[in-house]
Amino acid sequence: MLIDINAYVGHWPFMQLKYNNCTALVERMNKYGVETSVISNLNGIFYKNTQSANRELYEELKALGTQRKRFIPFAVINPTYAGWQYDLEECVKKFGMKGVRVYPKYHDYEITDPALIELVKRTRDMNLPVAFNYKMVDSRQRSWMDIDYVAYTPKPEWTLKNIFPIIKAVPDAKYMILNVTNSMQLDAADAALFKKARVLMDTSGRTINDLGSLLKTQGTERFAFGTHAPILDYLTGMLRIESLRAEEADARVKELLRSGNATHFLGL
Repeated sequence: MLIDINAYVGHWPFMQLKYNNCTALVERMNKYGVETSVISNLNGIFYKNTQSANRELYEELKALGTQRKRFIPFAVINPTYAGWQYDLEECVKKFGMKGVRVYPKYHDYEITDPALIELVKRTRDMNLPVAFNYKMVDSRQRSWMDIDYVAYTPKPEWTLKNIFPIIKAVPDAKYMILNVTNSMQLDAADAALFKKARVLMDTSGRTINDLGSLLKTQGTERFAFGTHAPILDYLTGMLRIESLRAEEADARVKELLRSGNATHFLGL
């Protein structure tokens, strides 16, 4: 069984997407043997009021019938937008959302912003994970209208070092780090704290090319299947698991990567 911990519905304003609604995602999930997908609404990255996107996702899932059980919705929350606390409550209590995704670069705040720290503490108290992306699209091919985050600008693409301050500020929260495409290096003290944190990373990002080595250094419980669909494809994240050699991952570990780690982390 496969559980995809990194998928979306909605639109990306700078590229055409296919299979970007729940009905189309079900078709793709069936084709590739994915039982369940964690999803959020891409529109929430660009709407001034992210709650409009969360409500869109809720209504789309409600109209899906029994197939809605195959999706685990996450809310997109901007903690610098007025009233986000009420939005979070509505997402969890009314919409049944099981986690939060945040986009500091797109919503223009720092990783150490007090509002983000407050949000992460609230998700911790609700026993909900909060998800961060290294990036959404390849910055080398970004639209000139997209955010300015390529490596040679004052706001470079994220590495784990850039995300780590929020983990350090709230070390007992649950974190998902997705589309890992750049360095995972930390200094010795931070690396020791990171190993103690509750973190789950998906297999969609290019840094996961050497998953076998990462399993040795990070632990087999730290990774789970993820696609970053529909921006990226279904097969890449899957092949990073299935191509592991016997000495890198036995059948038990591969099953943890396919679904076991996600099931445990998300409390399914």
